[in-house]
Amino acid sequence: MRRVVILGATGSIGTSTLEVMALSPDRYEAFALVASSSGEALLEACRRHRPRYAVLRDPAAAEALAGDLEKEGLEAIEVRSGEAAMQEVAAHPEADQVVAGIVGAAGLEPTLAAVRAGKRVLLANKECLVMAGALFMEEAGRHGATIIPVDSEHNAIFQVFPPAEARSGLRAIHLTASGGPFRTRPADALADVTPAEAVAHPNWDMGPKISVDSATMMNKALEVIEAHWLFAIPPERIGVVVHPESIVHSMVEYLDGSVLAQMGNPDMRTPIAAALSWPERTESGVGRLDLPAVAQLNFETPDFDRFPALGQAYRALEVGGTAPAILNAANEVAVAAFLDGQLAFPGISRTIAATLDRAIPAVADSLDTVRAADAEAREIAGQVLRN
Repeated sequence: MRRVVILGATGSIGTSTLEVMALSPDRYEAFALVASSSGEALLEACRRHRPRYAVLRDPAAAEALAGDLEKEGLEAIEVRSGEAAMQEVAAHPEADQVVAGIVGAAGLEPTLAAVRAGKRVLLANKECLVMAGALFMEEAGRHGATIIPVDSEHNAIFQVFPPAEARSGLRAIHLTASGGPFRTRPADALADVTPAEAVAHPNWDMGPKISVDSATMMNKALEVIEAHWLFAIPPERIGVVVHPESIVHSMVEYLDGSVLAQMGNPDMRTPIAAALSWPERTESGVGRLDLPAVAQLNFETPDFDRFPALGQAYRALEVGGTAPAILNAANEVAVAAFLDGQLAFPGISRTIAATLDRAIPAVADSLDTVRAADAEAREIAGQVLRN
C-alpha cells in the first residue's frame, strides 16, 4: 500500500490521480489531500477517499471544511490550514509518494518540502523546475528524492529513456505539441480570441491557466526548460514538433537513427498511472489505443513567429540564472490578465517580452534569489499591463 499526498487535489491532475488510485484500492491510500481554497470540492474528495489529512491554504475555508466533515461524521479526517501545514504533510514521514499538482509558483515550496524529505515526487508542476531547476535537482540529489515526471511529454521521455550510463548514444529529444486551439487560425484573427475559446483545448481536459498556456504554446516552452533540468540535456538537443492528434507524446532520437516514441490516447490518467506504479504497470481507466481508427498521424515544424513563447524559453535558458523564473512570472501575470478580460490574447506574449527586456537576471544561487526575481518580474509585468 502506497500512501499518497496530493498537492492540488481538486485540480485536473489531482482529480485524475484520485480516479486512477480508486481503480487499485489495494495499492494506494489517499494519505493527504491538499488544495488552496476549494473547500466544497475538497469536501467531496474527502467523502469519497477518506484521507487522514485535508489541508487548505485558506484558513477560513479550512474552518468551514472541518465543520462540514464533523456534520457528516467524518471528524476523523484532520483538517489543517496554511502554507506550513501544506509543507508538513508533503514531508510527513508516513507518506510514500507526493503528487505535485499545484499549478504555478505556489507549488514550489510544498514540492521542495517533499524533495527535502526524500520522497518519491510525481512532478506535474512545471514551475518548480522552470523557476529553480538547478536548486531543485540539487536538493533531490542531496536528499535522495526520486523525481518522476507526470507531464505527458516528460513522462513519455522517462518511459523510453535509457539509464544514465547508456545516454552516450543520444542525439536529441523531441517534445510533441498539439498546437492548441488556434494552430490554424489566421494570425490577424488572434486579437479577437476570447478566454472561453482559449481554454477549449481540442484534445486535453486541463485547467484554465494550462489551457491558455497550450494555446500560446507557453506550455511547451516551459516544458523545454523542464526537460533541460529533468534529463540534463542541453537546450540545443531539445526540439519541439507540432503533432495535432496528440497520440505520440514525445520521442527520443539516437545517433544510430533510431527514434523511440511513447504513444497513447490523450488522457492524463495514462502518465499518472505510469508514475504512480513505476516501475510496474497498473490500470489507468484509459481506453486502448486504436491505431486503425486514428488512421493518420501528422507532424509539423512549429512557427516561432506565431508562437513566440518557444523562442522566449530558449532565450531564457541561454541567459540562465533567474531568467526562466522571470519568464514564468511574467506569463502568470499576463495569463491572469487575459482570463480576467483585461488583456487581448496577443498581449500575453508582448507582456512577457517586455518583462524579459526590463528585468535583470541574477545568479539563481538560492531560493531567496529566485523568490526575489519572481516578485520583481510580477511587478514589472504589472507595470507593462498598466502602461
